[in-house]
Amino acid sequence: MRINTIVIIAVVILVGGTFVLTRGNNDPNIESKQDQSNIAIVGGEQIIEINAKGGYSPKVTTAKANIPTIVKIRTQGTFDCSSAFTIPALGYHTNLPSSGITEIEVPPQKAGTKLQGLCSMGMYSFIINFN
Repeated sequence: MRINTIVIIAVVILVGGTFVLTRGNNDPNIESKQDQSNIAIVGGEQIIEINAKGGYSPKVTTAKANIPTIVKIRTQGTFDCSSAFTIPALGYHTNLPSSGITEIEVPPQKAGTKLQGLCSMGMYSFIINFN
């Protein structure tokens, strides 16, 4: 009986540790190294691309304020909760297709605005800082 208990505790520690180490940091307020290659200006509109699968990437984007913006959410074999998507500040919510691109029109945002997108459960999120 004692060996079974030890084995169960060891398995719980290993599985829990693996989950914590592989989950990553989903806090969009952490200003980590940002790759701004997900932004383009085309025809006077700002295009921001976000990937959705097991969360959102990149987690933080710094965009230009005061210009019309299109957020393109790209899915590819996405079947997790990141497909149930919402942007609360815009009153926007949808179920993303398992594979494809969903375009969301965002009106010009004032400098200092932080627009957050997240899954319906709040587990995964990203933030766009408008400067």
